[in-house]
Amino acid sequence: MYDDSIVKIAKRDNNNKRKYLVINEKQGKHIPVKAAEALEMFWELADILKKEYGSERLLLIGFAETATAIGEAAAIRLNSYYMHTTREDIDGVEYLFFTESHSHATEQRLVKNDVDAVIGEVDRVVFVEDEVTTGNTIMSIVRLMRKTYGSEIQFSVASILNGMDETARAAFDADGIRLHYLVKTDHSGYTEIAEKYAGDGMYMEAMTGEAEVKYKKLCLSPYINARRIHKSADYIEMCEKLCHNVMSQINVKKGGRYLVLGTEEFMFPALWLAKCIDENGGQALCHATTRSPIKVSSESDYPLKKRFELVSVYDEGRRTFVYDLEKYDTTVILTDAVRLSKTGLNSIINALSRCGNSDIVVVTNK
Repeated sequence: MYDDSIVKIAKRDNNNKRKYLVINEKQGKHIPVKAAEALEMFWELADILKKEYGSERLLLIGFAETATAIGEAAAIRLNSYYMHTTREDIDGVEYLFFTESHSHATEQRLVKNDVDAVIGEVDRVVFVEDEVTTGNTIMSIVRLMRKTYGSEIQFSVASILNGMDETARAAFDADGIRLHYLVKTDHSGYTEIAEKYAGDGMYMEAMTGEAEVKYKKLCLSPYINARRIHKSADYIEMCEKLCHNVMSQINVKKGGRYLVLGTEEFMFPALWLAKCIDENGGQALCHATTRSPIKVSSESDYPLKKRFELVSVYDEGRRTFVYDLEKYDTTVILTDAVRLSKTGLNSIINALSRCGNSDIVVVTNK
């Protein structure tokens, strides 16, 4: 059972649409976390869905970038189809486009070709989020999918946190969209909480020169693109093989400290690898780089203290960030960037190096 003690309020950087960001300390996105803690929370959300829809054929759709791992974990638990929305370019596909108005990167898209292929085989589409505040983004994609595929499909929403007010919830009820969540939150005071923080933490600009330390590079094999429709059973098999391949190349020392770092939308395999390291005697934490620019601050109750700006490994024109890096015995970076930016990778390597890390393994799609 979870309550709002897992919720931390942070201050968005240069976003007047919504001045606060809700951070879940157990999610494994912004704050490093033990993989077992994140997965246990994701499984609990999945079990709610299993109880409600155990006899239905489901398509789960996670929202990029923060809910991609939550959705994958839930799909694995339910043995369902899964895909997630994306802001990345995929060659040779058509998209369903919609927007996330409060976000720093508003455009979202879903691969239409894949939805076309399975929509007649499922009874219900379940959108999976880390937190729902107004529900406007989900309502936008529901309306688009009803216009595209007809009104017979049932829709539900599953989230770790739900901060919708009564008006928003009533609108979903009236539209026949069912809501499921672990924790109910009240956002009415979050702007005031965020604005009280000084934002005086440590800010490091992107270090894009040559990599300051040598690193080992491994191939991300096998690989399934979670932005495309897939069976969750195939994805977990991929993750097991990936972990076996990586674990055979790193020497996991009992009690050694490890960091597994995913990149942007690519989060679940990093969590699964961190879990495997723990099961083999290591002490692993996991989190991910992110597009979200968040203020860092020195107050003891503020969730993030140190921010490194990065160049995205997916797009050299994009700023990304990683928060609260520390020194570890070994760090493993997992990325599925198709056109891996060396400048972007070097910026991650150099951020890790400045925190004292020298044993770094990079697992890449290419």
